[in-house]
Amino acid sequence: MFQTFPTIVSLLLSVIGLGFIVWLVIRSLKRSNDPLKLGFKIIFTVPFVVFCIWAGVKAGAAGPLIIVFMAIVMSYLWTPHLGELLASPLTDILDGGNEEPEKKPQYSAALARRKTNRPLEAVVAIREQLAKFPNDFEGVLLLANIQAEDMNDLAGAEITLNNFCNSPDAPDRQVAAALTQLADWHLKITADADAARAALRQLVTRFPDTVIALQAEQRLAHLGETEKILLQHHDPQAIAVPEGVKNIGLLDSTEFLKPKEIEPGKLAAVYVKHLERHPHDAEVREKLAVIYARDFKRLDLATLELEQMINETRHSPKQIAGWLNQLANFQIELGADVATVTATLKKIAEDFPDRPDAEIAQRRLARLRQEFAGKKETPKVKIGVYEHNIGLKYGPPRQQ
Repeated sequence: MFQTFPTIVSLLLSVIGLGFIVWLVIRSLKRSNDPLKLGFKIIFTVPFVVFCIWAGVKAGAAGPLIIVFMAIVMSYLWTPHLGELLASPLTDILDGGNEEPEKKPQYSAALARRKTNRPLEAVVAIREQLAKFPNDFEGVLLLANIQAEDMNDLAGAEITLNNFCNSPDAPDRQVAAALTQLADWHLKITADADAARAALRQLVTRFPDTVIALQAEQRLAHLGETEKILLQHHDPQAIAVPEGVKNIGLLDSTEFLKPKEIEPGKLAAVYVKHLERHPHDAEVREKLAVIYARDFKRLDLATLELEQMINETRHSPKQIAGWLNQLANFQIELGADVATVTATLKKIAEDFPDRPDAEIAQRRLARLRQEFAGKKETPKVKIGVYEHNIGLKYGPPRQQ
């Protein structure tokens, strides 16, 4: 039993050594710039070593000379490869080794042709790359850009982007970028607000209850204003300028010349109607909250409007923290107690502990009683005929 143990150990060592040699040969063949030459060395080495060992045993006293000759020949053949093997861990860090670079599309030729006003040739070059790398977003967007802006082919650009968006493997962020760009082109190139609206609606439908949908809804809410500006730019109309006041320097007062401010109640009613159609328009809702607080001294109504935006988790932390600070300001101005304002500011610190807003809120909490000093209870102002519409809450968004 004790005699068989060394035999087993020798056999295992031989197997390990043979495995290492096989691994070294395969690795060398894969990394070699000339595998044919390396293969010839391997084929030559095996019988040469066997012959030299056999000859050394047969030669007796001259055997060591044969072994030395074999070592010289082997060192000449294999020293470069052994040196490369030992140095490769360091050289691979510096030059990346023999790994093939990642294959990716090249659009330099297309960009060069676009710069020299050869859009058709640029399109051909892009399509060649897209044939190798289908649905590469950089190439798709570049192709659509050339079609829309250089070739005045917005319909073709729309087909290009829609084909990409309809691909099941298209990432959400890239789809959102493509449809947003398409909406921008419809407004910029053709002033077609309906087509832009359709592109933005796709975002709302495709990504419901996401930040992408919320941003699209915000744009839809103000698309009418954008349309008016674009139409004026594309088709400018003559503006009638009324005749100026004569002898203005002789008048006792010019107060009547100042533009009249819109009555807050009427403006609030306009905002309420707008929010009925676009309940996610944060800009208008914030303006409505300011009117309730500053003009009508109605903290309850201002709070309802701000809380609807604060509780919408799709808004950014910066926006939510800003509305909480605004709510705290209204609470201090309109007579809320210290506990109420403290709860509002603590919500900033608790919800966004890693943001600078939390530190600012903590500083405000430390000097909160100073802010209350000198504040007097503010009387409420009745809104009158507009009161039945105010305090609009979120409901199911209506189709834009």
